[in-house]
Amino acid sequence: MSSGIRFDSVSVAYGGNVVLDSLDLTVEPGEVMALLGPSGSGKTTALRAVAGFVRPVSGRVFLGERDVTDLPPYRRGIGMVVQQYALFPHLRVADNVAFGLRARRTARAEVRQRVAEALEMTGMTAYARRHPRELSGGQQQRVAIARALAIRPGVLLLDEPLSALDARLRSGMLAELARLHRELPDVSILYVTHDQVEALTLADRIAVMDRARLRACGTPAELYRAPADEFTASFVGGANLLPVTVGSGGVDFAGVPVKVDTAGVAAGARATLCVRPHAVGLGEGPNRLVGTVTEVQWRGATHRLYVAVGGQVVMADLRELRDPPGFGDDVALHFAPEDAVLLPAGVSRG
Repeated sequence: MSSGIRFDSVSVAYGGNVVLDSLDLTVEPGEVMALLGPSGSGKTTALRAVAGFVRPVSGRVFLGERDVTDLPPYRRGIGMVVQQYALFPHLRVADNVAFGLRARRTARAEVRQRVAEALEMTGMTAYARRHPRELSGGQQQRVAIARALAIRPGVLLLDEPLSALDARLRSGMLAELARLHRELPDVSILYVTHDQVEALTLADRIAVMDRARLRACGTPAELYRAPADEFTASFVGGANLLPVTVGSGGVDFAGVPVKVDTAGVAAGARATLCVRPHAVGLGEGPNRLVGTVTEVQWRGATHRLYVAVGGQVVMADLRELRDPPGFGDDVALHFAPEDAVLLPAGVSRG
């Protein structure tokens, strides 16, 4: 089956309301692309356009070199997994997995072979005779993935596949999906999620969506270390976004000189300083900021401090402290110049 996905200026509208606006995006063969964004950002609509469940008002959708824009879903050869599992309750696991193959009138012997392969790949061989009601949520999701893989698709669409699972099951399924990706190097995967951890863990690249538009696209490391704008910075990993004025060799934040790379930004310009919370340390160091603790959150292995500095709140994620500061305490924070990046001021949403 065709591998790789290309959106060529794809727009989708419902009753004149644009829900996907001129999307240009390519998912390479064998690549995992995560569509990351809040509810209503257009990510699920993009996936449904690939599946054939919505018709673009303009633009074209390609699978490999095939223009599939006008093809019905059953002729696209796509595997799809949704968050509700969508298993047939009256069918046993093996029959659920075989459903797509039988709908394609695959030979009986080949159906048995492919079902066995898909169940083995997802670790569900021992459950082949059970009904969905006899399975846990994580096991049901594995069956849904096995069903999608049984047809040997060139493209696999995953629509919030882990959102219905608890934290422990979600972590385990992330590991399983990563393993499946390694075992299926030729399958292109489009993964829709609003969970940044899932995107950072699984994706080769992440496309950040907001208000029906593509905001940024890059590897997880690129988007985390050098986000294009405030929205991307805040949505991919969380960030301190501090208003600053650019000077020579650094910036001014709340009257405090801060050293950071200002290449390409004119002196006197306003900008936003982006610093990830894990890069902020407690105590003395470069780029020292003094403020007052407004909140302390214990997160098991770490403490998160919220510190008011110059009318802004700075977050610091620190390895668990034996004697953390309390509300109202004055503390010093610091961060290295290379751990900060300048963003255009005020460009937070489209």
